[in-house]
Amino acid sequence: MLFNLLLACLPAETDETKDSADDSGSTEELTDAVCTEATEVPCEDEIISDFSLHDDKTAKGDIENTAAGSGWVSIVDATAGGSSAASKNAWIYAKFTEDGLEKVEIDDETALQDMSWHIAARRYIIRLNSGASGPSCVGAAKIRDEFDAVDAGDASELEYQLEDFYTESCELKEDNSGMPGSPDTQLSTFWEYVGSCVGTTGQVWVLQLDSGELVKFTVDAYYANDGQEECNSSGSTSEEGAMYTWRWALL
Repeated sequence: MLFNLLLACLPAETDETKDSADDSGSTEELTDAVCTEATEVPCEDEIISDFSLHDDKTAKGDIENTAAGSGWVSIVDATAGGSSAASKNAWIYAKFTEDGLEKVEIDDETALQDMSWHIAARRYIIRLNSGASGPSCVGAAKIRDEFDAVDAGDASELEYQLEDFYTESCELKEDNSGMPGSPDTQLSTFWEYVGSCVGTTGQVWVLQLDSGELVKFTVDAYYANDGQEECNSSGSTSEEGAMYTWRWALL
């Protein structure tokens, strides 16, 4: 089922809104949570099978963060042992924090009942913790502006979509890539085929977390080192795939 979440502008200070001050006198406004309790994930048996989810292992890959302006550049190792071994390895789970993107040490099947993660990846698939993918309510809205131009005001009337890659009869909805079994996740349009490799589209999203916080997000690279530039310009690269570069910032 597809849920549309409408986010109002961040509220002014009220009895329900609390401000916390640090030693320098700055304040941080707390937002209203969108959801606080886990919901049942539909088509659970199907996602376990279709996404090769595991209950006995966690991802070996790591996440590295570098501060960039008001946000972060996160290098996410979603290689999962390589394309031929990915189905035998776990997804990497993470959450957005003020201190960077934090890896959540959790196995795949437990993640279907856990609200602590926001985003997960394995190889070329990225999924959010909501709807058909997880028990939380992390939503996404595409935005046309360039990443640096996006601010909280752009999110005032966006409709946030939850993960909805199964039909009511639990048949997988595929994306437009032409790759069999490739799910139509909310972030699937971060890539497109360029020759024989995964080219990045530059699509920017605003993500709404379960806490109500907003994150602007884009995928700068799927390949390590200079591989993305090679892929986008020539249609091929020898660099390792699924070594993501994610650029994001809390709004």
